[in-house]
Amino acid sequence: MNVTDLIRKDLLKISDTVHGGQAWKLEGVEDFSHNLNPFGPPGCIAELVNDAVSGVYHYPDDNSAELKEIIAEHFKVHSKNVIVGAGSSDIIRMFPNTFLEKGDKALILRPSFAEYAHQCKVAGATVKDLLLKEENDLRIDADELLRNTDGVKAVYICNPNNPTGRIEPKDKILKIVKECRDRNILVFLDETLLELAPSHSKVSCASDVNVYDNLVVIGSLTKSFAIPGIRIGFGFASEDLIRAMDKVRMTWNVGHIEQRVAASLIRDHMNYVKDAADIMHSEAEHMYQRLNEIGFKVNRTDSFFFFESLKKIGMTVPEFKERMLSEKIMIRDCGSFGPEFRDHIRFCVKDRERNDAFIDAVKKTIDGR
Repeated sequence: MNVTDLIRKDLLKISDTVHGGQAWKLEGVEDFSHNLNPFGPPGCIAELVNDAVSGVYHYPDDNSAELKEIIAEHFKVHSKNVIVGAGSSDIIRMFPNTFLEKGDKALILRPSFAEYAHQCKVAGATVKDLLLKEENDLRIDADELLRNTDGVKAVYICNPNNPTGRIEPKDKILKIVKECRDRNILVFLDETLLELAPSHSKVSCASDVNVYDNLVVIGSLTKSFAIPGIRIGFGFASEDLIRAMDKVRMTWNVGHIEQRVAASLIRDHMNYVKDAADIMHSEAEHMYQRLNEIGFKVNRTDSFFFFESLKKIGMTVPEFKERMLSEKIMIRDCGSFGPEFRDHIRFCVKDRERNDAFIDAVKKTIDGR
């Protein structure tokens, strides 16, 4: 028997996605390839997990009712506008499995998070790329985006965009959402990284799901609290969209420990995230100044990670990555985002000591060309 004959033919054509955050496999290497809160989880995390352990003898609340109420209060929506997932990736999977089918088309900006296109393809939908342009500072051209929505059922936007770090203003996002609503197009807005930007409260569109019934917004605790091993994500949308997504959500998708820990973090510890965002904003400016001083020309970032081409220093990404690894630093090779970005890298902002170590490693790397 040929086992591959039993697999859906369209799945055989889908490539695996590539992600950063792999330095934990290498001893003594500092990981600048991911974009987590560099200060790690709050000191109370072990106590929160331990306190929740007593409830693991029973099934978790399938509706995550208490957690939804706390999320709703924090983000100023009704609990009926909230869905909870095992990380934002769970909701990234739910969305196309709820709204897209074979023959449907999704418009996805590139470069952006690879899971959007991957999950659309798994659901049987077709992906239409729209390339972000260097001459436009890799920012969204709203008019160009809207000109490319013919036959499209869903538009994906990541804000701040991963990997570019660009943050789009709220009025631009809502202009797109409004125009798409008028054209009967869904907008999937990923704000997973926005909590770690000081501009969060001015930019977030989470509460706007009360106004725009074609809008789905997602967030998570993964980046903001540096807890990727505790899978908590959440989404906001109209009641009708939430009810539909709930039909494809896996039963008991969020465990009891995750629900309890997430409820405590959102209710009592969001200032921890705000303080980290303020420090990282200052450190991003420090890295910008110092890297340019040593001859590694970078652009200012809107967020807490940089997306840069190595053409200006005449090095290939594999060469730069290998030399940085010899200095115990891992950066993200961005070639997986498409051939246009094979000369780009992404690196994040941490605290002053580790940022200075990164800058020293870059200096040794470019001086040793």
